[in-house]
Amino acid sequence: MNQGKYVFAQLTEFLPQRVFDSLVTKYSGNKYVRFFTCWSQLLCMIFGQLTNRESLRDLIVAIEAHAGKTYHLGFGKSVTRSNLAKANENRDSKLFEEFAYHLIDVSRKKRANDNFEIKGKVYAFDSSTIDLCLSVFWWAKFRKTKGGVKLHTLYDITTQIPAFIHITSASVNDMNAMDFIQYEPDAYYIFDRGYVDYSRLYKITSHSAYFVIRAKSNLKFERMYSNKIDKRTGVQCDQIGKLTGFYVSKQYPEKLRRVKFFDQESGRTFIFLTNNMELTAEQIAMLYKNRWQIELFFKWIKQHLKIKSFWGTSENAVRIQIYSAIIAYCLVSIVGHDLKIDRSTYEILQVLGISLLDKTPVKELFTNVVYKDVKERNYNQLSINLF
Repeated sequence: MNQGKYVFAQLTEFLPQRVFDSLVTKYSGNKYVRFFTCWSQLLCMIFGQLTNRESLRDLIVAIEAHAGKTYHLGFGKSVTRSNLAKANENRDSKLFEEFAYHLIDVSRKKRANDNFEIKGKVYAFDSSTIDLCLSVFWWAKFRKTKGGVKLHTLYDITTQIPAFIHITSASVNDMNAMDFIQYEPDAYYIFDRGYVDYSRLYKITSHSAYFVIRAKSNLKFERMYSNKIDKRTGVQCDQIGKLTGFYVSKQYPEKLRRVKFFDQESGRTFIFLTNNMELTAEQIAMLYKNRWQIELFFKWIKQHLKIKSFWGTSENAVRIQIYSAIIAYCLVSIVGHDLKIDRSTYEILQVLGISLLDKTPVKELFTNVVYKDVKERNYNQLSINLF
């Protein structure tokens, strides 16, 4: 079926073009466009992500070097630096945002599993700052001489796919992004202590969902009773009680659970707060330990996709590039699942990145290949201290 097709053309067949076309119609993306359509723009951006292009000029040079193949790659006509720059500047980034969320839904459904120790949806929420030059990215004000944007991400621990992404200026407080999360009943949400806001945490409880968060050092907590513990597991106390501060007791009026845990590997003690009364104290500590997976995701995507050096300076162009990176990430995940490629995301991306202009069937690229010399492993397989 794929005989004679370039690898890149084989990959783009996994993209639901009809869905994208409906979004183009919704946002009038191809209005007054003759040749360089939104679909061509999307493919150029994905090509740049997969080939790890450093700049817009670098991307166009790579495409022009294979000008005779652009038709078969799906780029269409008039792929020029000015056309791509104008498209990223003027075409609504929400088109790419909604398409990214569609691929997120598809990839999460495909990768759904029951392998995690705790049944149900488990999410970690955190943000990562992308530094920008304020004199170039004038709209991304952060500090007096520094610019930046924040990538607020709700990460699905069980599927290894981001479920929600919110892009803001780096000056926005992390807790404000919690207001945009749509909480699911019976799901678990894991936060670091930078997200301690009891009115927002109470919102999670009101949605019949659960949270696990690391407590701050100034926690005012009154114990009502304690659960039995086994100190050999690292759990030092497991208490049920209420907040005693004047304001916080009004912001969170119900009972909370306080778990004190000693991690032998790091030699550190952690105090967690949760509204879940059913899980064991060890499971509460295990949930927080898995929060580190979102840190590994940020590290991975910054290293292997282009979201640190941008191909445009406007806010719209930056958003399109970030969502294009998420689209490329989900595309690699979908291809790996559908073709049953038993390789890490990193390995799949590395092989595809140097094979986009080959005419080998994608499945054959990963057949009878030894990966013992690959130095970097998938981000969710890294062996590090998770606390």
